Amino acid sequence: MKLLVTVMFLIFSAIGYGQKTDTMTRFDTTFAHTVYFWLQNPDRQEDRRAFEASLRKFMDTSAYAKTKYIGKPPRASRDVVDGSFTYALIVTFESAEAQQKYQDEAPHKLFIEEVGHLWKKVIVYDSMGI
Repeated sequence: MKLLVTVMFLIFSAIGYGQKTDTMTRFDTTFAHTVYFWLQNPDRQEDRRAFEASLRKFMDTSAYAKTKYIGKPPRASRDVVDGSFTYALIVTFESAEAQQKYQDEAPHKLFIEEVGHLWKKVIVYDSMGI
């Protein structure tokens, strides 16, 4: 599982969408929170801009998230790659407790309030390093 999370991180790093070095830190393998978003209208640029702005604001103000990676699917995919999502978020934490605090913090709740209406589906994969 640790290998899978590491490989996913490397793949998304290679195809990163607008990452800034000041929002990235060393990948912490203690607790990884990987979120995939499917927007209702993925071709609508206004929705994309609103979603990205809100997500970046959330990541910039989260007190608990360490690694803060935002990605989108690559254009060229192999059969084993699911590129159906609109955005991916990989966030790491120093502990499961820190991840729970992140869930409850005001910036997370504001992000959901601001742009939750834009997505039709969200899938979360949480994992702990081995």
